[in-house]
Amino acid sequence: MPKNQWNLDTAHSSVDFTIRHMMVSKVRGTFQTFEATIDADPEDLTTASIEFLIDVNSVNTRNEDRGNHLRSSDFFDVEHHPKMTFKSTKVTKMSPGEYELTGDLTIRGTTRPETFVVSYEGQGKDPWGNEKAGFEAHGTISRSEYGLTWNQALETGGVLVADQVQVTVDIQASKQA
Repeated sequence: MPKNQWNLDTAHSSVDFTIRHMMVSKVRGTFQTFEATIDADPEDLTTASIEFLIDVNSVNTRNEDRGNHLRSSDFFDVEHHPKMTFKSTKVTKMSPGEYELTGDLTIRGTTRPETFVVSYEGQGKDPWGNEKAGFEAHGTISRSEYGLTWNQALETGGVLVADQVQVTVDIQASKQA
């Protein structure tokens, strides 16, 4: 079966992250501006080609000071590295509707292979007859491997910001005519 082109429906999609703060709580954030190129058969993603482009300046953690700090050279350095990218290199079927998606993730000028678990959430037509498909991807990355190493030691032990970042991407895509 030939692959199909899909357009990302950004109004019904999200790119989110969660990281431990002070070793006792979690901070959640999202990137509000992103785009994707998706070439896939939703019912068999093993031949899929997926590319993501994220505007790092669009980071939002519901705290202006924290967002500005994330945009600074201590973290994303958006002045010199305004985009984060992901380009798939391999998709492996794990079970019906569940896949491992491996690709090259670039953050702050550093590119590393990362693997995410992707679930096919289903397919259907919207009220206007447009074919839609849904997917969820999740995984964990190490921020220090991308040069995001800023931190502060806590007097009670541990650090202010954890190294492991949980990433969740929810996608709704529309089949191109």
